[in-house]
Amino acid sequence: MKPTSNSRFMENSNSDNLDLKLAETIRDICAREARDGFMDASIQGLCTEGAMEAAVSAIERIDLKKVIEKLNKTEP
Repeated sequence: MKPTSNSRFMENSNSDNLDLKLAETIRDICAREARDGFMDASIQGLCTEGAMEAAVSAIERIDLKKVIEKLNKTEP
């Protein structure tokens, strides 16, 4: 049976929703890790530049495979 244009739209829409959810999840994790990394570095006495480097490093250490696996487990 050949899919109708509406079913293709729904497939794309579902895929787009999953892509958006993944992007939002990664954005939220990056923001949280950057804030935490900056705060921890500041508390430890690093200058602003050092704290920014720590924030960027925290983002770089995010395990994206774990993020995707966790997101896949929460999907219906």
